[in-house]
Amino acid sequence: MRDAENVALSGLYIYPIKSCAGISLDSAELSATGLRHDRRWMLVAEAGEFMSQRAHPRMALISTQLSDEQLTVSAPGMPDLLIPLRQENGNLIDVEVWGDVNKGALVGEEADRWFGEFLRFPCRLVRKPDDDPRPVDSIYAQSGDQASFADGFAFLLISEASLDDLNSRLEDPLPMNRFRPNFVVSGCDAYAEDGWGRLQIGGVPFRVAEGCPRCAITTTDQETGERGKEPLRTLATYRKFDGEVYFGRNLIHDALGTVRLGDTVETTPRL
Repeated sequence: MRDAENVALSGLYIYPIKSCAGISLDSAELSATGLRHDRRWMLVAEAGEFMSQRAHPRMALISTQLSDEQLTVSAPGMPDLLIPLRQENGNLIDVEVWGDVNKGALVGEEADRWFGEFLRFPCRLVRKPDDDPRPVDSIYAQSGDQASFADGFAFLLISEASLDDLNSRLEDPLPMNRFRPNFVVSGCDAYAEDGWGRLQIGGVPFRVAEGCPRCAITTTDQETGERGKEPLRTLATYRKFDGEVYFGRNLIHDALGTVRLGDTVETTPRL
């Protein structure tokens, strides 16, 4: 068993547009809703329900880059789309994420046309207003805990050892991007994260909440958008509980701050 004192942050990712490709970072600031710019934008269908790779695997091919002033969106065969980071809220519509109804600020018709053309599906791009909080729904949540347009939690953590264990069971190993974590940690045993109750990353405290139930997105190749059967088929043989397959752990933060690659991760066992 590895020394828990050697656990460190080895990967740090944000996903500016929900269910599109992520960005690897060296450091990130925490806001009330999670890592800065993480899932601040979202694609919705005409009735306002969120869109994801579950039904639209081509979303995996949409990548983003951030500068101080704008979000640059790219996809194969498409011109780059430039989205200002600072926009007035403008037209607000009701949007839905897993039963939560919140407001989304329409980004604009140019963006809607761009995404609709690439995905071959009519849709609209919305941004999350800062003044429309979305509470975290969890037995671990406290008053004031918020999420952005993420499925349910602001953060997802997975250990390198957990992926190594899974890959040892697969004929073709899979990269970590199949699981879309925010935090990747090294220096612990496989699935050690399931036994943690609290942790600190570089001094920033987090509560370790529910495990993350996995869906068809994990079977989507994030480079090609093609879908297969793994890893869900294999995970179901040893990580299935109460009808769901779990891999990774959700977190809730107790303070703001900055996290950096290489930060020590101090863990407290779950009681």
